[in-house]
Amino acid sequence: MTHADEGRYSAKHAPGKKMDEKIAAAVREKVANGKLACADAELIGAKIGVTLAEVGRTLDLLEVRITRCQLGLFGYDGEAKGKSVRPAGQVTPEIEGAVLGHLAGGRLPCTAAWEIAAEMNIPRMMVSSTCETLKIKIKPCQLGAF
Repeated sequence: MTHADEGRYSAKHAPGKKMDEKIAAAVREKVANGKLACADAELIGAKIGVTLAEVGRTLDLLEVRITRCQLGLFGYDGEAKGKSVRPAGQVTPEIEGAVLGHLAGGRLPCTAAWEIAAEMNIPRMMVSSTCETLKIKIKPCQLGAF
């Protein structure tokens, strides 16, 4: 969902969908001004032992806006369209090959971007920066933001 959908994030889930109260409690501890950073969502998932999709669903049901995407794709104030990622100045053949090898339907899933970064021991933003240069969209988001 987009920024224009703010306050209606829960609409993408079935009516009456219940949230996990353990996740909700952890979110409520970290949320500030109705917002939670992607990195905090990741920490909550790791701490509780749930997927980022489960954390994302809870964020939607609580109408919490996700900010500061760890791939730099959204949630940054003052940046162009909320992005902080910029095209890579130079694309290495290794990263390009890894990205191209993980495409699904012409896009790179967020999970794959994180896996590439971990396997290659590089920052996640380096993967998204490569995608910007190659004009490859990263989708879907693990938290369900897009």
